[in-house]
Amino acid sequence: MKIVNPLYYPLAVLAGGISLFLGVRLLQLPSLVMLPVASGIALISASFIKYREPQAFELANPELEREVNAVKLAALGLVNQSENLRLEAKKLLNDSFQIELLTALEINGDRISTLPNKIDTLAWNLFSNNSILSVSALQQQLAEVQKKLSTSSGVAKEHLNQLAASLKRNLKLAQDGEDTRLARIINISTLIQDCTGILQQLQTKLRNSDLSDAQQIHEMQLLSDELTSLVENIDLLVQK
Repeated sequence: MKIVNPLYYPLAVLAGGISLFLGVRLLQLPSLVMLPVASGIALISASFIKYREPQAFELANPELEREVNAVKLAALGLVNQSENLRLEAKKLLNDSFQIELLTALEINGDRISTLPNKIDTLAWNLFSNNSILSVSALQQQLAEVQKKLSTSSGVAKEHLNQLAASLKRNLKLAQDGEDTRLARIINISTLIQDCTGILQQLQTKLRNSDLSDAQQIHEMQLLSDELTSLVENIDLLVQK
């Protein structure tokens, strides 16, 4: 246990003072004997208190700190963009053949709204003592992606293949003992950017398309499905 300065810990100083008082006044021991004993008690108490303190994380990697902060801002921007799209969709999509699209946009909006809190939790975990994602956790994530790949097609399968490739690279880093935190945050950042682009396409189509045309509604539904796939991939990466 590391010895620390007891002056930084009032309780440790108090413990030393009480032991000095008890020794000299009650036990009638010489002060020359009790002074080093009391000092020792104060030192040990301070060391114990320091040991029991929760360890605040320090951002030892400035690049990682910048990327985490950027991802947090990007997630908040994504929430705002998604909410604006949802409000516009509620006003414009009222016919029965448009309900499926509206429902999908609502569900995606709900899921996107949870991302900032999830990323905050992830950021804390990244800077905790268990900050480097374990090999077993990466293997589990990769297994989940490969399982989804077997039942996916089209754009969703393309996104999953990209995610699988990223996870394989991160797994190799982890197996080599490298820090995978930055790579993980960059992957999340890339997915958020992709989501932002799709939301922009959806908003443009919602404003400029003929909403009475079932084909154009279908094209928007495909974009919404692509957004769903990306959000699911983000959820996978933000898991502890």
